[in-house]
Amino acid sequence: MTNMSAAEKSHRIRLLEGLPAGSLLIHEIYRSLQGESLYAGLPCVFVRLAVCDARCVWCDTPHAFSQGVRQPLDEVLAAALAYNTPVVEVTGGEPLLQPDVFPLMTRLADAGKKVLLETSGAHDLAPVDGRVHIIMDLKCPDSGECDDNRWENLDILKSTDEVKFVVASTVDWQWTEHVIREHRLQERLTVQVSGVFGKIRPHELAEWILRSGLNIRLQVQLHKMIWDPQARGV
Repeated sequence: MTNMSAAEKSHRIRLLEGLPAGSLLIHEIYRSLQGESLYAGLPCVFVRLAVCDARCVWCDTPHAFSQGVRQPLDEVLAAALAYNTPVVEVTGGEPLLQPDVFPLMTRLADAGKKVLLETSGAHDLAPVDGRVHIIMDLKCPDSGECDDNRWENLDILKSTDEVKFVVASTVDWQWTEHVIREHRLQERLTVQVSGVFGKIRPHELAEWILRSGLNIRLQVQLHKMIWDPQARGV
């Protein structure tokens, strides 16, 4: 699969045209266990926004590309808070494509929630509320989206945030190791590395990490070990 064309990306973003101010295009809101990040294993409410301007070869949520329902921000907030769960993750799709995601995250934090943001890292993180825990994905070469990494975001991330790499090959791993060393990421914040599910076995990735001498975390997708890897809403 090749990179998505500019025309394709433009078509996807057009799905958000006409979205009224104070509303969001929501794919799903549900409660499950957090499968990744430093919060793995904890109950978490997921607010999944629709539409993405990337097409990673290994993407496991293509259903969020175009399936969504317009909901007022107040309604989305109320739905997330109704689960009475301390941790809320805002994800996608690519959540930062929708301007009203920023006040949503702020209002969730105002309500006392630990807010996680899962983002591709191709969009400016500067407007994100400082209380939000950012999990930023740096796209490796085999994803097909490496050229869209926004490197300036590395200067915005806090020491409490996370950078995630999803590795599909030895080429991806070599690139990941180089980026971590070049930007001294392991000295600045938490680095998570996971293998593409069904393509890189955890023990292979474990061996690469141990040989590298890097102080980084191996991450597995816990939810795919608990439930069917194709299951949605978990």
